[in-house]
Amino acid sequence: MVATAASGGMKKELTLFNFFTIGFGAIIGTGWVLLVGDWMILGGGPVPAMIAFAIGALFLVPIGMCFGELTAAIPISGGIIEYVERTFGRKMGFFTGWMLLLGNAPLCPWEAIAISTLLTDRFAEFSALAWLRSVKLYTLLGADVYLWPTVIALAFAILVIFLNFRGAGAAAKLSSFLTKALLAGMVLAMVVSFMTGSPQNALPVFSRVAEGAGGSSTEATSLLGGIVAVLVMTPFFYAGFDTIPQQAEEASENIDWKKFGLVPAIALLASGVFYLVCIYSFGTIVDWHEFVQSSVPALAVLERISLFFYVAMLIIATLGPLGPMNSFFGASSRLMLAMGRKQMLPMSFGEIDPRTGTPKKALVVMGVLTLVGPFLGRNMLVPLTNVASLGFIFACTMAGFACLKLRRTEPNLSRPYKVNGGKAGMVCAIVAGLTIIALMVVPISPAALSGVEWAITAAWILVGAVVLIVFGGARGRDRTPAPASASAGQGSKR
Repeated sequence: MVATAASGGMKKELTLFNFFTIGFGAIIGTGWVLLVGDWMILGGGPVPAMIAFAIGALFLVPIGMCFGELTAAIPISGGIIEYVERTFGRKMGFFTGWMLLLGNAPLCPWEAIAISTLLTDRFAEFSALAWLRSVKLYTLLGADVYLWPTVIALAFAILVIFLNFRGAGAAAKLSSFLTKALLAGMVLAMVVSFMTGSPQNALPVFSRVAEGAGGSSTEATSLLGGIVAVLVMTPFFYAGFDTIPQQAEEASENIDWKKFGLVPAIALLASGVFYLVCIYSFGTIVDWHEFVQSSVPALAVLERISLFFYVAMLIIATLGPLGPMNSFFGASSRLMLAMGRKQMLPMSFGEIDPRTGTPKKALVVMGVLTLVGPFLGRNMLVPLTNVASLGFIFACTMAGFACLKLRRTEPNLSRPYKVNGGKAGMVCAIVAGLTIIALMVVPISPAALSGVEWAITAAWILVGAVVLIVFGGARGRDRTPAPASASAGQGSKR
């Protein structure tokens, strides 16, 4: 029988591999298929893009290690709120959780839109599937919304919602399956590159593209400029490793917390390797200058080589959004759970379903948000991508600050895992986070937020301030379970 926490708490059933697949599935969606050509154009070739993604992963690893130390020491759902509240106070704890919610929750409907878009733009190209575009519902912000892709995307979303309502274990099984599917896509790209490609197709190391698919071109004038241009956007494609700590309360009773501390960093590095292999593979199948001339080059080049390879990759690409949708759905609901327990949201958000061990009220909210996605059209949520990145990086940076301060304020706290490099490693995490934030908020930066994105951010902060005033003014009774790391950390060591 699956172990549960006392008093009808959350089920303790997630293994180390489950946590890895949750993080890996959240990071790897369909960007590697849909946008690999844009990465090459922006950077000036496959090589600059690969270097940028390698640096991006290494840049974020110290942040992942901070999450590992904090979660192993304080393994509760939505732990980021607890970490920051214990070190910087209730208001900052709320604000950090609120910003991370902005970084996680919108990605669920966004991924539903991605599924609908793939069905509309790629599957409907087959004559036998032309019916997918037979019934047009409406046009929203210049994007056509069709009935049957919307229905199918809704079916995928309902599957994710259903599994999350059943419990973390059921959702983790989906993450495990999707991880294997994504790895199959990577292997497929490698095989095609080995069979038909050549490393010479990735050369020269840097060159400018006057005009690629959709009229895009290389703006960088040097190898370094190309690397930086891609580097500033990598945090969005690595966002998701933070979903691992949010479900720590559902870890198996006999989990090794020392090993758990490494899981966020390992998920980051594994994702980095995945991106590097895919960029190299697609960049060497044909001359990369020719490769980037198609709207979705990864699929277009496979269609030319083999219909079987094309259909296989198309299916994998369509399944890809389910990974982030599933992981962010679970993580966002656990953030709401933590805020409900601390009475930063209505107390009903802090209640656990005694049968499934899930935060039912938070799941309902996330379910409604996710089901709205397919009806919005592809252009509706585009500005939210950079806004989500800012919320994600802000929370990650605060985790670094909290990890560093807790070493001083609570030196006796049981820490089954500690950040490699000690305080120097934590400082690296903080510097990395602040650097990325600066790249997003300084007006002269190539990754600076636009006016629309600033408006969304300001509106979200304003709503958060109202929520804090209405629900978070009184301290109330904190119903957060006591951390179990001391006993779990000691008992799980072999």
